[in-house]
Amino acid sequence: MIILGLDPGVARLGYGVVASVRGVDQCVTMGVLETPKGEVGPRLVDLRQRLRALIAEHHPDVACVERLFFSKNVRTAIVVAEARGVILLTCAELGVLVVEASPQDVKQAVAGYGAADKRQVQRMVQALLRLPEIPQPDDAADALAMALYGVRAATMVQIR
Repeated sequence: MIILGLDPGVARLGYGVVASVRGVDQCVTMGVLETPKGEVGPRLVDLRQRLRALIAEHHPDVACVERLFFSKNVRTAIVVAEARGVILLTCAELGVLVVEASPQDVKQAVAGYGAADKRQVQRMVQALLRLPEIPQPDDAADALAMALYGVRAATMVQIR
């Protein structure tokens, strides 16, 4: 099974691809899709095109994306919601099943503790995927954590 984890953002959209075969999870790739500053519309089009290419390259069975939670910064929440819209639309167009998770759900699944800090989650991502170092940048590490959540969620509901 191939899981695509996505950490939404317009300026930086983190992604992580995990292959899970017979209970062994392996990082296939990770990174960040960055868009240049400017009007939001063209940036969203750019994200959509690049996400389509990523999906075409890796053929994920499931995409896992963070469920939006309202923060104190309304402007940031709106921009993240716009990126999530592009993610959900692109996945629907390409027939990729989407699993959504709250940050607490991801922390619980990856670190065993829903209030784990960012560093604890990153260390567990490193350990679970047997990576030589903590994945960087943070957006890619968060996306890998989302993918690992997706692996566990798929196992629980037997998407396989």
